[in-house]
Amino acid sequence: MDCIFCKIVKGEIPSSKVYEDDKILAFRDIAPQAPVHVIVIPKVHIPSADAITPDNSSVVAHIFETIPTIAKSCDLTNGYRIITNVGEDGCQSVKHIHFHILGGKKLAEALG
Repeated sequence: MDCIFCKIVKGEIPSSKVYEDDKILAFRDIAPQAPVHVIVIPKVHIPSADAITPDNSSVVAHIFETIPTIAKSCDLTNGYRIITNVGEDGCQSVKHIHFHILGGKKLAEALG
């Protein structure tokens, strides 16, 4: 498999880690779209939100249970945005489910 996020999980590609446990990894985005831009991924490969099943949904639940801790560690005390992209029309650039945490300033309401 040639998945960049799987390579980051394996330590083959370096990342600026913000959080890690046995199920997930969070790291700073290399092309931030906000003052704080963190990517949260499961360590197990799930291609996108379309591939969430009863067998793997617990790791996605764990991500959402952990996002507040990650956000707090990044000093996002006044709010933040969570985004996931799905498929080509959704502009999913890496085919490994991931969630963007964006914050650190007042974010625009309109989608680009």
